[in-house]
Formats: sequence, C-alpha cells, structure tokens
Amino acid sequence: MTMDEKKKMDIPTAEQLKKELDRRKYRRRYIRTLTGTLGALIAAAAAVVLLSVLVFPVMRITGTSMEPTLREDQVILCSRAPHLKRGDIISFYYNKKILVKRVIGLPGDEISIDEGGRVSVNGTVIDEPYAAVSGEGECDISYPYTVPLGRYFVLGDAREVSVDSRSTAVGCVAEENIIGKTTMVLLPFSDFGRIG
Repeated sequence: MTMDEKKKMDIPTAEQLKKELDRRKYRRRYIRTLTGTLGALIAAAAAVVLLSVLVFPVMRITGTSMEPTLREDQVILCSRAPHLKRGDIISFYYNKKILVKRVIGLPGDEISIDEGGRVSVNGTVIDEPYAAVSGEGECDISYPYTVPLGRYFVLGDAREVSVDSRSTAVGCVAEENIIGKTTMVLLPFSDFGRIG
C-alpha cells in the first residue's frame, strides 16, 4: 500500500464527520443538563437547610418529660412565633442543649403550685388535661413566684420527671433563648399531625 492510499484511508467520510459532530453535541448537552440538574439540587438542598435552621427548625424529642403529648424519638417541626401564650409548647436553648416544655406563665404572671401539683396562675387554678400531675416534682423555688419580664415559666407535661422552671437550674426561659413554638409532629408517620 502506498503512502497516498494510507492517507486516503485516514480521512473520514462526510457521514463519519457528521456522526462525530452529533456525538460531541449530545455529550455537551448531556454535561450541560447534568450540571444544571446538580446545581438545582444543591440550591434546593441549601434552601431546605436554611429554612429548617432559620424559619422552621426540625428536631427529635429525647427524654420523657413531655409525655403523653410528645414521646421520645418523635421528630417535630417548630415555627417562629412572635407572641407566645399559655399552653404553647416551645423549644429553647438551655446549657448547650435544646429542651421542649409547655409555657405556663407569661412575663409578670404570679405562679403557685400546691402540694397536689395543681398550678395556679394569677390566683386561678388552670385546667391542664395534658399534664400527668402526680405531685410537685423537682422544685427549689418559693411560691408564689413572679415570672420576670422578658421570661417565660415552663413545665414539662410529665411533672414528676421534668426538670423545668420549678428548678433554679433551668429557671424561667429568656425570650432570646426560645427557638420556636412546636407546631407539628413529622415522624413517625403514624403520629403525623398538628400539635394541639
């Protein structure tokens, strides 16, 4: 075979060139689509993380201090609440941990708990169908107790095991330590729904 014949064999035909160009175009489109999809997924994941941290924190319940309302290992959703009221369940920072308790007293309220575990706010015994009342639990404060301004008096629903505002170790919760109001149980799916 001569040198000219070898050169002719190395030159691609028009159809081969067209196939190669189509293959390269397809590859560029595929890479563009893949990077666009990955970019969109990363942006969506970042948005979900920001929402869960800044707007709707999600957390897992540990411990039994909020039984029967909330049980251990449930995953809950919180929301920022500009105004809290008595009966709201809140999550808050305490000693590098996150606790979940129920708001009983607002700033300025006078709280009393008798020997039977009944709670009075401003002289009126409150109805607590959610609370497992079996006595005072851990308590080292004197009653009547006035909730300081800018703070909230909180109790766990399982009063006998809950360490809460009755103890000076936890005390009343400062507004700046509140993460949010607990609004919904996400997991397990059998418990999915709004929290009363």
